[in-house]
Amino acid sequence: MLNIDLTGKRALVAGVADDAGFGFAIAKSLAEAGARVSVGTWPPALNIFMNLLDRGKMDESRKLSGGQLLEFEKVYPLDAAYDTLADAPEDIRGSKRYKDTGDFSIDGLARHIEADFGRNSMDIVIHSLANGPEVKKPLLETSRSGYLTAISVSAYSLISMVSRLAPLMRKGGSFLSLTYLASERVIPGYGGGMSSAKAALESDTRVLAFEAGRKYGLRVNTISAGPLASRAASAIGIIEKMVAYCAINSPLTEPLQAEEVGNAAAFLSSNLATGITGTVIYVDKGYHTMGMALQAGVPNP
Repeated sequence: MLNIDLTGKRALVAGVADDAGFGFAIAKSLAEAGARVSVGTWPPALNIFMNLLDRGKMDESRKLSGGQLLEFEKVYPLDAAYDTLADAPEDIRGSKRYKDTGDFSIDGLARHIEADFGRNSMDIVIHSLANGPEVKKPLLETSRSGYLTAISVSAYSLISMVSRLAPLMRKGGSFLSLTYLASERVIPGYGGGMSSAKAALESDTRVLAFEAGRKYGLRVNTISAGPLASRAASAIGIIEKMVAYCAINSPLTEPLQAEEVGNAAAFLSSNLATGITGTVIYVDKGYHTMGMALQAGVPNP
């Protein structure tokens, strides 16, 4: 029998702050396959996330098929807008939600991991990070600041993570990010430069696959996931309409489940996918294949 086996592998999922999104689903699938999983959490959400864990509020969603609970090796503070702690403005570093978290930068994350586990200790890194502060604005109304923030957090952060974490990874390891069809098609209402950020993320995936493959023997892929009505996606403002529209017009009409993306991520992170790199894998019930809507009712921006 051919099974996904990640026993002995160590993974980091960057971008987990609750149990509702793709990041948590990926962490759970990796653990189901035997991996040891750590997560990176945005500092303003860190205390709430830890309280939910400590008080057992997520125990039901953490339950694995064998009955045991998903346990995280480490929970690291991570704000992917900053490559180093010095890059963060003083008012951010000194704010109530940041000041007691230590080094929350990407460089700080890499240093924490090396201190905890050493070099050649990581096998899987998942980039489940995005931020578009003006995502509800049409591109024509997006400010330079909002646009650059979307690019910085949603795309450049992958480059920064590969640069800093690749030296800590074992040969044959895997980087994986999450993208969306707005990178190549117009999705009215998905604005603020986020479509540009996803297009950059996919282009960077191809270049990083070449560079990290040649330099470190690592793979880099991205999953283009269909819409999911998670807490984070609620910021878009039309996520429920997006989910319903895709269900009506996709080859497979059931709404996408987070665990389906999690299982695809586990496969791409495993030794079963050693020949796959620099690739966009669609996990969207086939919606990306459609060239004509079956039913009218495009969500209004």
